[in-house]
Amino acid sequence: MSGGSRGIGLAIALRAARDGANIALLAKTAEPDPRLPGTVYTAADEIRAAGGRALPVVGDVREEADVQRAVEQTVAEFGGIDVVLNNASAINLASTAELPTKRFDLMQQINVRGTWLLTKTALPHLLVSDNAHILTLSPPLNLDPRWLGAHPGYTLAKYGMSLLTLGWATELAADGIAANTLWPRTIIATAAVQNLLGGDDSMARSRTPEIVADAAHVVLTSTGRSITGQSLLDDELLATIGVTDLSGYSEGTDDQLVPDIFLD
Repeated sequence: MSGGSRGIGLAIALRAARDGANIALLAKTAEPDPRLPGTVYTAADEIRAAGGRALPVVGDVREEADVQRAVEQTVAEFGGIDVVLNNASAINLASTAELPTKRFDLMQQINVRGTWLLTKTALPHLLVSDNAHILTLSPPLNLDPRWLGAHPGYTLAKYGMSLLTLGWATELAADGIAANTLWPRTIIATAAVQNLLGGDDSMARSRTPEIVADAAHVVLTSTGRSITGQSLLDDELLATIGVTDLSGYSEGTDDQLVPDIFLD
């Protein structure tokens, strides 16, 4: 997994850990940050406490040497790779005129290049897995001008992640590798929402990261490419296994929840 020190990525890791999964995290956060609680090491401790095995790797998903090292260490530690989870992402919702070029570059490098680089580097190991999955936390490709025009730099970066993943579903179909994207119906209570998207009010109108984790679990435990090439939404996916009461994922009522971006 790219990222995973906190938020949705960590929630997915902890859900997998309850099944005894082996989880490698490639993340930059080695030292605590008062604005962003959690490091790759504290995340690894939580994974172990939940019943899984953890390999924390400090590195940058934009750097080829770091990604190669992470993949090599994962294979050496766990014997192979069955899942690539593209979780790392940068966000900046500024308009074109207001978005600094360096922030535009950062989003493309982390979101698009990072997704491509981690998947490409792990691909030889996915090819020999009995049940390989690529899962990317990115949205459906909604071409409504409302979204295309809202924040073009960020939209490009997130849609790039989705285009790559849906492309892999076709490119790698004959190799038995499933590839899907996953996106939440509502905003999720994470540091990004707290710091960038509305603070305490938005947090109170969010669902918890566990809803995305439970949805990811459905995908990653599916077999025989029964789910592939799809842009999945967390609530719809949970409904397929009979989970329709989502009240445990939020404190507010459904009419108080804020829909996530890119969804009509």
